[in-house]
Amino acid sequence: MASGRPQRLICACGRSEQRLIAGMEPVLVHRKSEAQIKKMREAGAVVGDTLRMLRGMAAEGVTLRELDKAAEAFIRARGGKPTFKGYHGFPASLCLSLNHEVVHGIPNSRKLKQGDLLSIDCGCTLDEWVGDAAITLLIEPVAAEVRQLVEATYRSLDAGIAAAKVGARLGDIGAAVEAVANLHGYGVVREYCGHGVGKALHEDPQVPNYGTAGSGPRIQSGWCLALEPMINLGGEAVHTLGDGWTVVTNDGKVSAHVEHSIAITDAGVQILTLCSDGSRP
Repeated sequence: MASGRPQRLICACGRSEQRLIAGMEPVLVHRKSEAQIKKMREAGAVVGDTLRMLRGMAAEGVTLRELDKAAEAFIRARGGKPTFKGYHGFPASLCLSLNHEVVHGIPNSRKLKQGDLLSIDCGCTLDEWVGDAAITLLIEPVAAEVRQLVEATYRSLDAGIAAAKVGARLGDIGAAVEAVANLHGYGVVREYCGHGVGKALHEDPQVPNYGTAGSGPRIQSGWCLALEPMINLGGEAVHTLGDGWTVVTNDGKVSAHVEHSIAITDAGVQILTLCSDGSRP
């Protein structure tokens, strides 16, 4: 689940709070031990398996509410609880954002149809540790430009993960994500960003999807981050609807959103939200 604008921000819950931005030294970044990272990987595997299940379920005629109910049942059957449900009043287990909706869409009775783009953001808390990840999928057939946007958004996430190394700068991650989007002239959402993750869904540091390479604090071993590019087919500008949650593009063009939780260690980066068989959801 995306966090709000870096620096002085309004979080998705509508509360204003001071957060870390890429150019500041971290106020408090909780470095995780190997044992704690293992716990996070277990929570993340529930998220990965849930997303894989939903990928198979999402089809023309299926409602967003049906996807949400299936996800909650799946997570609870694995001993977890949906992290998002009740989070600052969020009413569902998934954020389901359709077409021009960027993030934080509330599941409802809308039915999927051919040509749709759907972002599924899922969180699971297991033994007090959080896993957080998102996929964007397509209800075929879709327009070529929509498919290309989704492919580029996944590539931007991979670029961000590759930049997340011990000793690198936090700004390197956003610069890597932004560079992929800029190749295609896509809009990079700036009001919302990635974040630290651990026992809380949103921890320091904030991780924007834009920035300057070589800027910001040095990444340290044990940092666990949720990287989540939000890339628009059109401009970067977005706004929140009257429900107080759903973020949409100003120009009405589609947006893609993907996410993984990762652990950065001296041995390299670990993706914590893979499926239980080690594959991507």
